[in-house]
Amino acid sequence: MPVKYTNSQGMVQNTNDKYRIMRKEECWEFWLYIAGQTPKSILALENITKYSKEHIRAKYTIEVIDLLKSPQLAEVDEIFAIPTLVRKIPKPLKRIIGDLSNKEKVLIGLSIRPLVADGK
Repeated sequence: MPVKYTNSQGMVQNTNDKYRIMRKEECWEFWLYIAGQTPKSILALENITKYSKEHIRAKYTIEVIDLLKSPQLAEVDEIFAIPTLVRKIPKPLKRIIGDLSNKEKVLIGLSIRPLVADGK
């Protein structure tokens, strides 16, 4: 039988609900807006992929949106410069413009806590 607990809003939920809530929080979703295969766009994708592998233990997705193919999608996140990375999940939404080459600024800007290497 599931164990009941009270969440921060005072609502009683069972452990199955708590597990679902925790799993939602463990997912990261990034949208990278680009305009073709430019050197900056390629570097931005390489950088966010590298940082995600190094510092996000949870599941993450990176969706690449090419505005040359679908320019109307720029309105969704009010994109005015490219490349732009949008962190959709977890909330709140965050944006970073550029090739994402400054690792420290990207991690801070996206609220990603760097993982400490084992043995250090």
